[in-house]
This record gives sequence, structure tokens and C-alpha cells, in this order.
Amino acid sequence: MSVGLSLAALGIGSQIPLTLLATPLWVLYGIGCGTIAMGCWVLAHECGHNAFHPNRRIEGVVGFLLHSALLVPYYSWARSHSVHHAHCNHLEQGETHVPPRASSTLGQITEQLKKMLNPTLFGIISLFNHLVIGWPLYLLFGATGGEDYGFPTSHFWTGHPFANGQRNLFPEAFRKLMVRSNIGCLVMLIFLIIAAMHSSALRVMCVYGLPYLVINLWLTTYTWLQHTDQNIPHFSNTTWCWAMGALQTIDRPYGPVLNLLHHGIGSTHVCHHVNSAIPHYNAWRGTALLRQRFPELVLYDATPIPEALWRIATKCGGAVYENPQDKAYYY
Repeated sequence: MSVGLSLAALGIGSQIPLTLLATPLWVLYGIGCGTIAMGCWVLAHECGHNAFHPNRRIEGVVGFLLHSALLVPYYSWARSHSVHHAHCNHLEQGETHVPPRASSTLGQITEQLKKMLNPTLFGIISLFNHLVIGWPLYLLFGATGGEDYGFPTSHFWTGHPFANGQRNLFPEAFRKLMVRSNIGCLVMLIFLIIAAMHSSALRVMCVYGLPYLVINLWLTTYTWLQHTDQNIPHFSNTTWCWAMGALQTIDRPYGPVLNLLHHGIGSTHVCHHVNSAIPHYNAWRGTALLRQRFPELVLYDATPIPEALWRIATKCGGAVYENPQDKAYYY
């Protein structure tokens, strides 16, 4: 379904005229095609968790092809994402959307910026940083990565200047798989260049680039809202444990259409962190069982997504402060 609909949407995009009058059509196309193709991203994500198919070779091929087509270094990202699952909401060893502490240099800068700007402007900047440039910055430089891995880190190279933390996010033994991931992305880039030569660079930028931006927007929206809010704690080495970290995950209401297209990734995420090997089509039953048996542990926020996104952008865009009572860190 995801691949078929994505290819159909790309076919429609190839027929839209490259004129200013067609701008509204291009906007609708980018939103529609990117939203549909996000389903392919989610399925490749399941392959990285060994939740797609019992045959690991088939699973690896599907995940590698889908993610490479979306310019995602499949094996490298699967590695960093497994670190995220192993150390969820861990300030030192966590990955993706790890907030800076108020005592850190980055934390002090963001808090000063937050005080200088009005909430609306700060929220707009926060949304842009996360939804537009956040994903490329994470892949290229390790933005919002855990403290122990240092900055920068890269999903494309393990050597200098990227391996300068207390821990290596990508050990030297991982380099072969990283190179394989890089080759997949390079082949896709070559394909896009050839397509631009046969049609035009503008056509490729519109047909491929617009959905690509929307896919990145959906990806960062999901991951940001899954692990961030004012009442969600982040833990240091002294207080973190796996269960506490995994359960600081929030299920949110994305509605039947998005849940169908994106395989429920935002509405069954607590279950996904409890056991990431559960396929998406079984995560609904797993979520129902978790909510039935442990209602006080499964977090759910019914706030509409746009409202929750704006609240988190304005209220949670800065640093986290340590709470004296539980020694956890909150925005």
C-alpha cells in the first residue's frame, strides 16, 4: 500500500506543469505525496527493528531499499535508533531530541534566546529548527544527540572530527555497514542527478524535493512529540533506568487516516518502546492490553497535534532544569 500509493503520487507529480500558476498544485502535491511516502519510512524503520519479516535477509533488503530511496543511511540510522531505544530519555547516553541542561553552554544560550524573544517568534524558530533542518542536522552532525557522544557526530563517517566523545556512537567495527549505507544514499543521489539531466533540475526538486521536506517534517513531528512535553522527565546517570526511560513515551491522537498511512507509529509508541519487535499491525492490540493492565503507566495526551506541537515549541524549546525532589530534569 505505502509503496504503491507513493509511486502513484510521484506519477501525478511528474505531470504537473512547472509554472507559477501551478504553485497551489505543487503545494498540495508535496503535502500529499510526502504524507503518503512517510509510510515507506515507517516500514523501513520496522525493518531496522527486526519487526517486519522473520527472514532477516528479506527484511534487510526492504529496509535498505526504502530508506536509501528516501536518502536515509539505513544501517547507520538503525544503529543510532537502537541506542535511542536502549537509553530513552537519558541525558548522557540517549539519542535524538536529547535536551541540553540549563548548566551547559548550549542550554545557557537557548535559555537566553528564549528570554530575549517573544514566545511567538521563539516558537517559530523552534519549529523551523526541528521540522525543517533538524533531521539533516541530526544525520550530518548529531544535533540533539546524547552528551556522551560529543558534538559533532555523523551518520556518514566515524573518523575525525566526529569521534570526539566519551563514547563512540558508531564503533570502528561498524564502518563497513556505514559505508554500505552511504553507497545506498549515493546511488539514490546519482539517480536524481540523471533524472535531472533527462528532465530538469527544477522538475526533480519539485517531484522529489517537496515530498522529501514533508517526510522530514512528519518524522521530526512524530519523534519530537513522542518524547517531549513539560511534564516528561529526562534522567541522568544517577536516576535513569530502562523502564523509567521507555515509559516516558507519549501516545497521541493522529486520527484514522494518518494512522493508516503511517502504520500507527504515533498512536502506539508506548507499546513500541516496551517491545520494538512487535509489528505495527499487532501494536494496536499491545497498546490496548498495556492501557488495560497498566493504565497509570501508559501516557496518552489527547491534545490535538497542532496545539501540542505549538505548546512544545514555545514551552519546551530551551533547556531542562533538575527537580530537587526526584532529581529528574524538566523543561
